[in-house]
Amino acid sequence: MPDQVRQATRPLADLAAYLRTNPSADKVVPLLVPLLDEDSGAPILLGDILRSTARIFSQQAARPMADETRQFIDSLREAAQEITDWHVLHWDVQRLIAMPGEFAIPAPEDQ
Repeated sequence: MPDQVRQATRPLADLAAYLRTNPSADKVVPLLVPLLDEDSGAPILLGDILRSTARIFSQQAARPMADETRQFIDSLREAAQEITDWHVLHWDVQRLIAMPGEFAIPAPEDQ
């Protein structure tokens, strides 16, 4: 599983490197559509991963729970909520696509 996680994050690292080359906006927005999808995009998935991790640590921690463990679990839960809240970027991308003229962005084919 660790190798699969590394393989899964590689495309994100590649995307970050690509964006550093300053491609045109019409090439960037189609990449954001699946990345920020409101149901299966990175914010939703990462939030779910962090919440699940917090649950696992909470269930398996020794009792009484050490302060450091409790802080770690609380940090995971807080980060999960913040990251999941970023799913609203999906709607910003949709509005950008619908904006006439600004960047000449074609509507994504998968919508």
